[in-house]
Amino acid sequence: MNNKYGYIRVSTQEQNEDRQILALRAMLIPDANIFMDKLSGKDFNRPNYKRLMKKLKPGDVLYVKSIDRLGRNYEEIQDQWRILTREKQADICVIDMPLLDTRRGKDLVGTFLSDIVLQVLSFVAENERTNIRQRQAEGIAAAKMRGVRFGRPQVPPPDDFPELVAAWENGRLHFREALARSGLSEATFYRRLREYRLLIGKKNRCSYPKHTF
Repeated sequence: MNNKYGYIRVSTQEQNEDRQILALRAMLIPDANIFMDKLSGKDFNRPNYKRLMKKLKPGDVLYVKSIDRLGRNYEEIQDQWRILTREKQADICVIDMPLLDTRRGKDLVGTFLSDIVLQVLSFVAENERTNIRQRQAEGIAAAKMRGVRFGRPQVPPPDDFPELVAAWENGRLHFREALARSGLSEATFYRRLREYRLLIGKKNRCSYPKHTF
């Protein structure tokens, strides 16, 4: 008896897989036969994909919602398609593209048409991913030009930071106590200390005495 399987991939833990699950359940695929990886599509070292590949037998049908669930670029999608259909001798059904259903048109013409559609769609998937990365890079560059700063917001030192530094360097305050009073992490404390020394050095037109940490 031939079995029906489904494969789901989302790129991050935060992405929602509900649409893919609903699409596979609509194909009457048992939940036990639906495999999911929450990993990047950068390679095929995915634990559940490997489990699925071990279960697939000749004549089984693998459903995916869209062609890009199989890989991130043209070459990877083509390679997996070949492994699934030729080495595993399983059928593939791409839900979003009914023409990509290897159960149909197994004659020469049908196979030829499926191959053309597969090549076009896998190229489009790779091209779209490239365009997304380019748009992201352009958006970041434009934001930087507007003065938008990325990363964690800077934590300012407390108003009494100079007094804390002076008390610590004069030995009147232990470093850990100065750190606790500042409310800063150790790395941020040292960063603000360098900035403070630089500022004092500019004001005095000389280098602020360095402290050995």
